[in-house]
Amino acid sequence: MSDALHIVCPNCDSVNRVPRDKLTAGGKCGKCGRPLFTGKPLELHAGNFDQHINKSDIPVLVDFWAPWCGPCRMMAPVFQQAAAQLEPYMRLGKVNTEQEQQLAARYGIRSIPTLAVFKRGQELGRQAGAMDLQNLVRWAKQFG
Repeated sequence: MSDALHIVCPNCDSVNRVPRDKLTAGGKCGKCGRPLFTGKPLELHAGNFDQHINKSDIPVLVDFWAPWCGPCRMMAPVFQQAAAQLEPYMRLGKVNTEQEQQLAARYGIRSIPTLAVFKRGQELGRQAGAMDLQNLVRWAKQFG
């Protein structure tokens, strides 16, 4: 296995090579100079979804949600806390299914919230329904 990982910048979506042993040090994007890890979920949309899902060497945990969904709103702070715990070994992203209906349809999202983990373009796992922080982190770590 290579000693460098491809990490997609959450700000400009460019791909950066980060030495595996320096992953926890964070790092800055070689293109825009901003931090590669923010400890916050990334807003994913049609313009950046494929770049993050296909080009990242770390798993990407995606929350498919909608603003009108009560359980989605209840889980939002939990997802935020999970991002702080799971980065830099996993990127967390959110897809608003109201705004990104084509992405939701492409992945067959039938209920929300739905969590899906992707790595290098392949879906590794899926879970429908809201989770508490402990269960969310435990579930996500099995893919990291």
